[in-house]
Amino acid sequence: MSRTIKIYDTTLRDGTQGEEICFSLEDKLRIAQKLDELGIHYIEGGWPGSNPKDISFFTEIKKVPLKSAKVAAFGSTRRAKVKAADDYNIKTLLEAQTPVVTIVGKTWDLHVKYALGVSLEENLELIYDTLSYLKRQTDEVIFDAEHFFDGFKRNQTYALKCLQVAKEAGVDWIVMCDTNGGTLVHELPGILEKVKKVITPIPFGIHTHNDTEMAVANSIMAIQCGAEQVQGTINGYGERCGNANLCSIIPNLKLKLSLGCIADEQLTRLREVSHFVSELANLKPMTHQPYVGNSAFAHKGGIHVNAIQKNRETYEHIQPELVGNKQRVLVSDLSGKSNVMYKANEFKIDLKDREPEIKQILNSLKELEHQGYQFEGAEGSFALLMKEALGERKKFFDLQGFRVIVEKRQGDAEPICEATIMLDVNGAVEHTAAIGNGPVNALDNALRKALEKFYPSLKELTLLDYKVRILDESSGTEAKTRVLVESGDREGKWGTVGVSRNIIEASWQALVDAIEYKLEKECENDPQAK
Repeated sequence: MSRTIKIYDTTLRDGTQGEEICFSLEDKLRIAQKLDELGIHYIEGGWPGSNPKDISFFTEIKKVPLKSAKVAAFGSTRRAKVKAADDYNIKTLLEAQTPVVTIVGKTWDLHVKYALGVSLEENLELIYDTLSYLKRQTDEVIFDAEHFFDGFKRNQTYALKCLQVAKEAGVDWIVMCDTNGGTLVHELPGILEKVKKVITPIPFGIHTHNDTEMAVANSIMAIQCGAEQVQGTINGYGERCGNANLCSIIPNLKLKLSLGCIADEQLTRLREVSHFVSELANLKPMTHQPYVGNSAFAHKGGIHVNAIQKNRETYEHIQPELVGNKQRVLVSDLSGKSNVMYKANEFKIDLKDREPEIKQILNSLKELEHQGYQFEGAEGSFALLMKEALGERKKFFDLQGFRVIVEKRQGDAEPICEATIMLDVNGAVEHTAAIGNGPVNALDNALRKALEKFYPSLKELTLLDYKVRILDESSGTEAKTRVLVESGDREGKWGTVGVSRNIIEASWQALVDAIEYKLEKECENDPQAK
């Protein structure tokens, strides 16, 4: 029977330390749901003592029905001269009320001396007091041995002593961290062999950074040396050069080493989750990323294309569908029918025996993606696209016209934004105006104001997030813009997308899709609804 490796995701904490990455509270909640669906065992939500957003996350995540993932709160050993029971940060960890608490502690004597400014013996007391106290209060405690490999190479005896103390404190896991990312693969076996002699029978894990491009390789080596938990982030997001990339580690474990981690069906969602997180991070998905990148199974050379048409194994190390990707020939994209069918099932749209409509959806998808649309974070827009191909998309209103005015009256005053809109709703013309704290907000307010008298349920609709990405930076102010909107109501959340060289028009497309998706949902739940 093969081993099962526990996957510990720290995208929502360590990943957010990456340059250019900032998730909103709603982003973090949506990503947590996706990680749970992917089969991730542990989701590290953040450091509750560090900022209000993380405190709110641990409150709100309790309302999210996760299927299997455990949520972990992250913190550090207590402060010097303060008992763990009296330490403010330790108290906030317990107030998060998570089933798992992860504590990072210093194991490199250099850090103990210069970063903490305490004696080596006092640092051991910090580790023991913190971990033993939390173990009495919490179901599961993980000790992240920070800078362990650097510490081992500088002072082996002390680094191992830190692990021994964590073991004596009764922790459930001890995780060796290559925090500076400077360890090479060949160094791990000898070091981990000595680690196991000290900490057995406590299971151990691995947490690596990518400063030498070794994070994934070191993670795999540690698992081959007996690690039973691997920590990392989606797309390898993280500080400096990033963390170990779970989008590479997970398929390597399942497909190359035949080790258990997530289910086969969950693995087929890996690319979707990768691109979903990219969209919410407002970063372009990494085209050449292994397994999940658009180019991971793309073929351009004539010899290659000729070969894969005869036998795809000639230039593909796995079947791309196993990770939710697809084979591409750059002169003519091959069909993505399986992806469409998967999404159709997700939205309870029946495409069985509807080959012409499936082909139309694929053609529309190909054309829209060429224009700059991306649907990984815009599931609402894609559901509407499928319904339109089936002739099932309902018409709730027609636009007669809108106008947005931005007026700045004084140099130090905020601009005044007003939107005027005229709609035809089932033969009734509605003409109204609204102001907002920006042109898009004004347009959103005017649209809702015009429609709420006809569709009162739109009062429940909330715009949760709004993201803009420039698609062709070289065009300057004439660049094409993609707008991603996240909306929600009492029953759920969804994303919609719009693309245009005019940011207002792109925003309008996304806003309209958000409203129509909600109204479509209501019609499905209540056929008598308008």
